[in-house]
Amino acid sequence: MKKCKNYLFTVGGILLVALGLGLVKGISEPGELLSVLPYVLIGIGCGSFGYGMGELVSQRILKNDPELALQKEIEAGDERNIMLSGLAKARAYDLMTYVFGALMIAFALMKVEMSAVLLLVAAYLFVEGYSIYYRIKLEKEM
Repeated sequence: MKKCKNYLFTVGGILLVALGLGLVKGISEPGELLSVLPYVLIGIGCGSFGYGMGELVSQRILKNDPELALQKEIEAGDERNIMLSGLAKARAYDLMTYVFGALMIAFALMKVEMSAVLLLVAAYLFVEGYSIYYRIKLEKEM
């Protein structure tokens, strides 16, 4: 099933890129939405293709080397690696909080369109609210 999913991601990515490129070449005078849509399709297609192909190559390499597959499985479940990953995410979140704040101020001072600044503020508040929600949830569990 997992291999089938990876093939679907790969083929779907190729189709999205082809569709996006076809829309770029095929639409002579695009409207506001159609001027952005082809590039969004190309971006999503490239990401999907890269993910699917990476997983397929990884599966093939691990299939041919069972010792490496066992080592990867042990590393994935290692408590130290899990803790390090969590700490790295926490540090990245802390940094992101300040970077988002500085970016919002910079956009406001540059007089960027109000809808773009409000979208950034909404995303920032969503992430901060999510953090507070899980902080409260984890405090109740412990």
